[in-house]
Amino acid sequence: MPTHSTRRTISRQWEMLKLLPNRAPGLTAAELHQQLEEAGHRTTKRTVERDLNELSSLFPLHCNDKGTPYGWYWQPGRSIDLPGITVGEALTLRLVEDSIRPLIPGLMLKSLEPRFSQARQKLKALSEESASARWIDKVASVQPSLNLIAPDIKAEHLDLLQRALLEGLQLLCLYQSANKNRVHELTLNPLALVQRGQITYLVACADTFDDVRLYAVHRFEAVTMLSKPGRHPAGFDLRDYIQSGALQFGVSQAIRLHAWVDPALAKRLHETPLSEDMTLIAEPDGARLTATVNDSWELKWWLLSQAGAIRVDAPVTLRQTLIDSQRQSLALHDTEI
Repeated sequence: MPTHSTRRTISRQWEMLKLLPNRAPGLTAAELHQQLEEAGHRTTKRTVERDLNELSSLFPLHCNDKGTPYGWYWQPGRSIDLPGITVGEALTLRLVEDSIRPLIPGLMLKSLEPRFSQARQKLKALSEESASARWIDKVASVQPSLNLIAPDIKAEHLDLLQRALLEGLQLLCLYQSANKNRVHELTLNPLALVQRGQITYLVACADTFDDVRLYAVHRFEAVTMLSKPGRHPAGFDLRDYIQSGALQFGVSQAIRLHAWVDPALAKRLHETPLSEDMTLIAEPDGARLTATVNDSWELKWWLLSQAGAIRVDAPVTLRQTLIDSQRQSLALHDTEI
């Protein structure tokens, strides 16, 4: 088994070979030293110079000595596509691995599995001597809401959804509705897959209709891929669809929110505004808030979560909806256990 110093040397020299360009004027020892340092390899310019001289006896490297400082590069027509991944590539793969799994077709994911495995092995092997390799243990992405456990998705269903989406084909599905304990048979035209928090959704339109809807992937009870080409509503664009607020589960309608907020909430909103046009006007006991927001379930959930810190004044319909929800909650809790 190689020692830490041997493994460190091999890793540094391999990364150096990957950095070298395939044409003049090449990279100088000082430039290579800087790039290696940025990649997490602690070394010196003198060590880089020794590595280059040593590697040039084994690989077709050329030193441009027509001027100083000297530049190093692969000899013309002799560059080598070295296998493996850099520390930066390994770190990137580990950071995105979990989040992209539901969004990549199964066949493509299988081809990536060796890269994911290689990334894990490389970071583990270099963790003791490379600060960059240890970066994965020092960063995390945390949802700003209650950390619910992701639902189970049947792998075969996800595979068929991805294949139909990739090939532009219709799907025949059995789908369990969220609010009613009923299973519906649907013919769907898949348009996109979207990850929202812990839930993966299929964006699709049903049968011959053009209205675009969301279907939670874990609620599919049966999926069959048909040979009939899927329909694509005219003008549909995934980025525009998301921008419209559709993933907030509400009508795509902007409203002007007017509310009073307490000082603590005003401070948080000053740091993370509700909208680009949000304004906060200070008052003796808080602040007056105005903002253009989408009328959605997500907005209502957020407002209810700030109970005691915010009072909605307008729109009146939104204010009444919140009052009704809070009264229902009080009624449920105003019982003896």
